[in-house]
Amino acid sequence: MRTIALTGFAMLLSSWVSAAGATVEIEMMTHPEVYRAIHQEGKTVALVYNGGTEQRGPHAVLGGHTLMGRRTAAAIAEKLGNALVAPVLPFSPTGVDPLLPGSVSLPPELFTEVNAAVVDSLVTDGFKTVVLMGDHGGGQKELGELATRLDAKYAPKGAHVYFCGDVYKKANAEFDEWLKKEGYPASAHGGIPDTSLMMYLGGDAWIRKDQIVAGDPVPPPGERPDPSQMKVNNGVVGDPRPSTPELGKRLFDMKVDAAVKQIRALLGS
Repeated sequence: MRTIALTGFAMLLSSWVSAAGATVEIEMMTHPEVYRAIHQEGKTVALVYNGGTEQRGPHAVLGGHTLMGRRTAAAIAEKLGNALVAPVLPFSPTGVDPLLPGSVSLPPELFTEVNAAVVDSLVTDGFKTVVLMGDHGGGQKELGELATRLDAKYAPKGAHVYFCGDVYKKANAEFDEWLKKEGYPASAHGGIPDTSLMMYLGGDAWIRKDQIVAGDPVPPPGERPDPSQMKVNNGVVGDPRPSTPELGKRLFDMKVDAAVKQIRALLGS
């Protein structure tokens, strides 16, 4: 057990050192480094990635959305070449269940205002473009609406605010379709996508492999799970047991590629 724990910690530490060395994470930089990146290196795009603290079954750590978001945002920034990553926000509109404790939820209106304050700060810092993104389903609509409102506010001043929804909706939909074609069981919350991605990025530090179990059936397309009809109530919707790091890498690459493509299109517009 000690060897497994140390291995997981080493993987996590390695990811932090890599991200810091690449100088794309603002919270790992000094203010002269940020100033130089903006004004001398042309890194005028700021990525605001929203994570979340939410239960995702008995096998996955509660900070999954934030942990995955940090690694995803850093990879996007590195691939763009002209972007830095704001500190990943750890709270989203998630809901809280006392039988599945640990989640922290923000009301949608507060979530929106927190993001608005972050954007205001980044524009004041000197960034010319701010891109809002989210790793959690709750908040996607709010981020899209906020980006439209703030872009109208800042465009006359030479700055722009955009929403990149493809990193969540498009990439996840395409991955789910691929899983279906390959014969994998349907899964949603705490299922194959997130579990595999967390295996790939965090290994044993993020996933308790001996605790992976199936949950309630996945509802029909377009419908949300009905809590009153749940029988297992372990936080999982679907079957995450076939999850693997290899599947996680596939999803990670799809998310990064989708985001980079959309952001480049937005910048071109």
